[in-house]
Amino acid sequence: MMDIHQILKQLPHRYPILLVDRVLELEKGKSIKALKNVTINEPFFVGHFPHRPVMPGVLMLEAMAQTAALLSFATMGVTPDDKTVYYFAGIDAARFKRPVEPGDQLVMDVTLGRMKSGIFKFHGIARVGEELACEAELMCTMRTVA
Repeated sequence: MMDIHQILKQLPHRYPILLVDRVLELEKGKSIKALKNVTINEPFFVGHFPHRPVMPGVLMLEAMAQTAALLSFATMGVTPDDKTVYYFAGIDAARFKRPVEPGDQLVMDVTLGRMKSGIFKFHGIARVGEELACEAELMCTMRTVA
């Protein structure tokens, strides 16, 4: 549906903070499914934790937010430019159910709940296989910066 080259045209993030490798499904105005391949080469594994590498929960939330941004851009039919920034506006009901480790594929399912006054509200679920790893309500907004 969307490969890494298309994602790089949409998101301003780059290594080491780009956390979406592929979009598997996208229905404008409704939902998106994206994939993050988690490898031992991720820079955060050096310190989180050296004896048992685990993906930080905040990065799972960030991966879902980046996925949500891709859905927002597709829904609005825009390609952001250098003056467009997509920010978190809030995170509610975040729950972490399973550790994400090197070798896992994190699949993010994000559904658009509503768009109102420039604020987007999403429900995000991240899974490894059939197991729930993380879920949260995400609020994001797009702003133009000078």
